[in-house]
Amino acid sequence: MFEKMRIKEHMEVTDAAGQHVGTVDKVEDDRIKLTKSDSSDGQHHYLMVDDVEKIEDNRVYLKSDARTPAGSGANV
Repeated sequence: MFEKMRIKEHMEVTDAAGQHVGTVDKVEDDRIKLTKSDSSDGQHHYLMVDDVEKIEDNRVYLKSDARTPAGSGANV
């Protein structure tokens, strides 16, 4: 288990395959707020901290079953 305090502003967020999902704006409670500039719809999107698999090399990796929001950099 990692500490959510290790998630910092401007870290890249990727899915389990290493594909870009977004960039961390900030952590709010148990959610990661992604930057608006990284979304296709110009809106903030959120991920649950519980969906994080690991943090390495200034990058947040999501679990394979993590749901990425529509309009995020992953275009899901």
